[in-house]
Amino acid sequence: MKNIVLLLLVLAQAGMTWAQKPVTVSAKSKGEKFEHFWSKSVGAGRANEGLRAGWLEQLEMVQQNCGFEYVRFHGIFHDDMFPVFEKDGKITYNWQYIDDLFDRMLDLNVRPFVELAFFPTPLAAENSKTQFWWKANITPDESKYDEWHNLVQAFTQHCVDRYGIDEVLTWYFEVWNEPNLYYGFFDGTKSQYFELYRQSVLAVRSVDERLKVGGPSSSNFVADGRYDGEVESRDGDLITFTADNINDLEWKGSWIEDFLAFCEEEKLPMDFISTHPYPTDYPFNPTTGKGKDFSRYVNSTKDDIEWLNEVIKKSAYPDAEIHLTEWNTSPNSRDAMHDFLPPAAYITKVNLDCIGLTNSLAFWTFTDIFEEKGGGESIFHGGFGMINYQGLVKPSYHAYRMLHQLGDEQLYKNDYLFVSRDSGDGRIVSLAYNYPEDHYKAVPSSIRKIDKYENGKSRQLKFKLTDLKPGAQFKLEVLDWESGNIYNYWESMGKPEPPTREQIKVMKQYAENLKTELVTADKKGNIEIDRELTPWSLVLIEQID
Repeated sequence: MKNIVLLLLVLAQAGMTWAQKPVTVSAKSKGEKFEHFWSKSVGAGRANEGLRAGWLEQLEMVQQNCGFEYVRFHGIFHDDMFPVFEKDGKITYNWQYIDDLFDRMLDLNVRPFVELAFFPTPLAAENSKTQFWWKANITPDESKYDEWHNLVQAFTQHCVDRYGIDEVLTWYFEVWNEPNLYYGFFDGTKSQYFELYRQSVLAVRSVDERLKVGGPSSSNFVADGRYDGEVESRDGDLITFTADNINDLEWKGSWIEDFLAFCEEEKLPMDFISTHPYPTDYPFNPTTGKGKDFSRYVNSTKDDIEWLNEVIKKSAYPDAEIHLTEWNTSPNSRDAMHDFLPPAAYITKVNLDCIGLTNSLAFWTFTDIFEEKGGGESIFHGGFGMINYQGLVKPSYHAYRMLHQLGDEQLYKNDYLFVSRDSGDGRIVSLAYNYPEDHYKAVPSSIRKIDKYENGKSRQLKFKLTDLKPGAQFKLEVLDWESGNIYNYWESMGKPEPPTREQIKVMKQYAENLKTELVTADKKGNIEIDRELTPWSLVLIEQID
């Protein structure tokens, strides 16, 4: 498959154009049921940010328009949520802040995808290393693992007492975040993380053996052995640096196989595997003492999920769910590309290509109210969010909104068109998109010269729907460089920083309301669409009558 994709790339770069064959789909054709796994879960920054009005307003918006069922974030046990008090050597628990957050989320029809992290100060190692400006404790103290067990057990029991076992049985409990990143999120060894998992899963399951627990929540896939040992190595294989084409390398998930083997050997429950298949890599070069960022090819996420399925199938946990709890074009919260149009086509292509392969692929994140590197220095600063701090929706938001509009039966799919039907009311909803073939070699990455992406190749959409009710109406919504592309609109305004209240109202109107047109089926119940799909554009074709 990789060779075919790269051949397409070579031909496209040589200037060849691809004539699209006309596509004809009957509205009465047999459909194949599929799940909207893209709507299962979405990410956010840290728990305390969820206590803000703007965060909650944006969560309500993406739940209603994108259908997200769960939200995952860091820091549920961080000191700014005040879960633990220690006085005279005695530990007591305080759930007020967590309750406030969970209550509000549930009121918005969103459940927590619980990440059990980080260490409250009384449970962390003395002089623990910290992460982020808000100082998340990341150094374990094995002598306090029993206290960690007690915290997780008490927290889980409190959730059951407050929300009822039937509700909490629908939740997921994930142990930590990217513990393989020794220089990032876990200042400990692989064995220490595995023991932390043991204590956590036993604590959760002591409340009810049906509750769902998983891990290892590891970072992006790699093509070398840097995570094979007890801690991340920065001494070794330079394969990613020296390869002629990184897409020819064999990529594997970090800690996945070791984690599965550990759980099997220790006879521990493990309900789901979680990892973060960002299409990037940031290897460290010990020769120069510097790192480098690489973007893999467009189908790398699908490759990674297929690898994961094969590994799980051969393990002692063949029925384990797969939850990819972070994913975006890159794991950099200052990547300018996150504000631009191209990620919308990438989001659409990857999700549609991965139907049936995973239980969730959680976009990181729904909001720019996100402070791992502190507050954004501009209203558009390359933040992860599909909505910026001021509530302005980005193209990535529209990608998820359009995916959510699809039905639950697949009628047709190719590399630029997906046709679906709603099994309930029979409505036909199609989504056309153009991820240009001349950009298959690398996922859209942080750039300042956006013209590199504007110059991608167009496609011609020739699409006919038959066997409709005569006179049936369809609404076409277009996301492209001139419609819904809020960054360009802000730029045309002179980049007001910050915008006035009136400017924000105008910008919201522009960002949320795409170009639309109506198409009506003829007397035979047919509609025909023949239009250019400009680079990175999306067209939602939705039956409204």
